[in-house]
Order: sequence, then structure tokens, then C-alpha cells
Amino acid sequence: MGKVVLVTGVARQLAGRFVRRVQREPEVGRVIAVDAVPPEHDLGDAEFVRADIRQPMIGKILAQHSVDTVVHLDVSGTALGAGGRTQAKETNVIGTMQLLGACQKAPTVQRLVVKSTTSVYGSAPRDAAVFSETTPVKSLPSGGFAKDAVEVEGYVRGFARRRPDVAVAVLRFANILGPRADTPLAEYFDLPILPTVLGYDPRLQFVHEDDVESVLLVATLEARRGTLNSGTFNVAGDGVLLLSQTARRLGKPTVPVFLPAVTWLGQMLRTAGVTDFSREQIRLLTHGRVVDTRQMRETLGFVPAYSTAETFSDFARSRGPGLLPPDRVARAVDRLAAVLPPAARAAADGDPVDGGAAVRS
Repeated sequence: MGKVVLVTGVARQLAGRFVRRVQREPEVGRVIAVDAVPPEHDLGDAEFVRADIRQPMIGKILAQHSVDTVVHLDVSGTALGAGGRTQAKETNVIGTMQLLGACQKAPTVQRLVVKSTTSVYGSAPRDAAVFSETTPVKSLPSGGFAKDAVEVEGYVRGFARRRPDVAVAVLRFANILGPRADTPLAEYFDLPILPTVLGYDPRLQFVHEDDVESVLLVATLEARRGTLNSGTFNVAGDGVLLLSQTARRLGKPTVPVFLPAVTWLGQMLRTAGVTDFSREQIRLLTHGRVVDTRQMRETLGFVPAYSTAETFSDFARSRGPGLLPPDRVARAVDRLAAVLPPAARAAADGDPVDGGAAVRS
């Protein structure tokens, strides 16, 4: 018969792509796609069930279809439709509680995969330079999606203790980007001018949306020889980028703003519906965050196809040139250099003009 995989949150693009991909695997017999909102995208041969995971009906679905693998992707920073932050929190926290309660009572469930985020580590000035999965967190997130994720992971750990027979994988994703990304950070990078925090240039990590699908597949199916696909894993592309580097690669100017004014600016953008410039995102764009991915490679056995820089380059190409495309700026500098007199050109390059006299006292 093959595996019976239930996926939550399928109205979102990422979960929809994963549903279409996992059903092509030979060891998967059926895919049950669940969401409270009908998806606008195609789900292939998956069976869509309209259900709210906050309601007890999810338990009946698990029993009716004899589900053995649950992939919980309905954990997100934004709600679909007009529900706003309140609905998102209820789905993240109450929905996860209800789903885990149903899984606990379902004897057929053998594997649980949960989408989480590296935001659980927070972003603070005295944080560790690199977070591993076991690094003590000095400043837990106080609100927003990051706090939801901390609560979700707590409930998942409780479930794992009550059902030790179930293989549980928690995937902490860095910021997800790609040509089809619809995350709050992608919305920030879509702004024509990027507001930044004056005096800060944070280190950022990204994971490509294609790699997200691939690692979810690794965690969902049987582990390859020499690996273990249960546990908690940081998932991110190799390397880091500074925020200033991302702006240059997008060809967009930045506007440094004093930290107190950034919060006010974020509220304005959020009220106007331009982007969800939350407090946790402001902290990320102030202090940054970098995670260690050794366990992802050595224990989970997954190697991303895209580095952080390659992920951002693919995202930037899909957005088109900004106000200051790097190649156009470079050509303008070259044209300016061509018309400058030799002395001015040498001074602009930082070279001595008269054989060394410029550097003598």
C-alpha cells in the first residue's frame, strides 16, 4: 500500500509544492492534504480535505485514512486571508496542540515532521556567534511568530516523551527565499528602498525553497543508511551575507534609521499593508543570526544544493533590477573614470600622483 502521508497547511505555496513532490515517491501510497482554506494551486493526485486543525475533526481524519506519517507545515508567521496575527497564533499554537493530541491517540502514526524556524534562538546583542541545536538561548523571543515556534517545539517535545515509538523530526529553517518566496523577509527585500538600523550590519543566513522541499522529503521518508532523520536540525545554506551585501546585490539603496524610529516605521509599514515588519524581524535586521548546520549534514544526511549567497542570487534574479543595479553602477563609475584627468583618476584610486610625494610628510 505504501506510506499514507498527511500534510497540513497545503493552501500555502511551500506546502503545496511539497505535496506535489512527495506523492511522486515510490514508497508513498497516498497523500492527504489538509487546510481550512481551499488551495488555489494544484495538488496533483493528493486528496484534499478541508479541515481546521484547531478542531477535533483532525483526529477523525487520521483514523479514517490510517495515516502513518504527519508533516506539519501549518506553522507560519502570517495568516491566510483576513485573520491577522490572532488567527496565525491560534493556528500555530492551538492547532499544533490539537494535532499532536490527535497523533497521540492514533496508533497508526509512526513519524512526525514539524516545520520550525531558527527564530527560536532570538536575536540579541550578546548572543552566541553561531547557534547549534543545543546552544542555551540567553534571550527567548517575547512575541510574534518566534514565540509561537518556541511554544510549538515545547508541545512537540512533550508529544515525543508520551509517544517514544514515533520518530519525530523538527526542522529549524533559516529565512526561506527563492523566486516564489512569500515570506515577510521577502516582502522586506521587495521594498524599493530598504530601511536599516543605523550602526548595524547584521549577518544573515538563507535557505532556498527548493532545499526546503528536499529536506522535508528526507525527514518524511525512511532514513538512508548511516543517517538518522529524527531529532532537531538547523537547516540553512552554507555561508552568510551581510545586510549591506544583500542590498548591493538587489541594487537597492538603504536608509539607515535610528533604532527607536525603526519600530515606528515598522508599525507604519504594517498598518499600510506593505510588509509585516514585526519586532522579531527588526531584531534580526539589527543583530542578525547564524546557525551551525553540522547535524543537518552528519546526522540527517542532507546537503543543500544552494549556499546562502546562491539562494539570495536566485531570489534577486527573480525580482529584476533595483534602483541601483550593480552592473549599471559599475558602468557609470567606469565612464566617469574615463573622462577624469590623470591626476584626479589617480587620487580616486588612492595612488600617489607624483611618484610617492603624496604620501611623504
